[in-house]
Amino acid sequence: MTPLATALARLDWQTIGLELDREGFIVLPGLFELEAPGLFGNLMNGFYPPLAQVSNQWNNILQLPYRYPPKLTDFHAQCRAVGQQQALPQLKCLRKNEYLALGQDAEGEYIFPFQLAGVLSAPGEDFTGGEFILIEQRPRMQSRPMVVPLQRGDLAVITTAHRPFQGSKGYYRVNMKHAISRVRSGERRSFLLSFHLDTGTTHDC
Repeated sequence: MTPLATALARLDWQTIGLELDREGFIVLPGLFELEAPGLFGNLMNGFYPPLAQVSNQWNNILQLPYRYPPKLTDFHAQCRAVGQQQALPQLKCLRKNEYLALGQDAEGEYIFPFQLAGVLSAPGEDFTGGEFILIEQRPRMQSRPMVVPLQRGDLAVITTAHRPFQGSKGYYRVNMKHAISRVRSGERRSFLLSFHLDTGTTHDC
């Protein structure tokens, strides 16, 4: 068993699910090795099945009829059937004074509720600045910014676009967006893995 497979087998999915319900993201420290072959594919295949269960719970809470299939290959087949053919860009390379504007990777009929984010260079050594930021937008309330603390080897599970939130009158849907603040020095190499496919074309970093 690879170190990544061992780490995945030890994850407490009950705790992860509760934290995703509460905050919309979770950071898993020291989960992966940078030199691991097939890292991105292994992360996506390892995380999809349990995250699909959480996603279906969210859809049930929000009274949405769609249910995500248990296998990533089946989900991708559904994406391709409606014209979502391309994998979204995975690598993000930002140099001094560059940043990633606030946005979502949420175009198409089928959008998976979660993405996986990590940094491939060391904060404070290879680059400064470049904080990963989530913005939660609730109806009739001020937006809530959240800095996602990522070190090299950490993995964050983040909300792609929307998540259920329990208010005083029951559950409603809140909007989530992500950004990367301006890099002050060095080069920030990172990845953002999307389980759904895109309607456009892929651009390499």
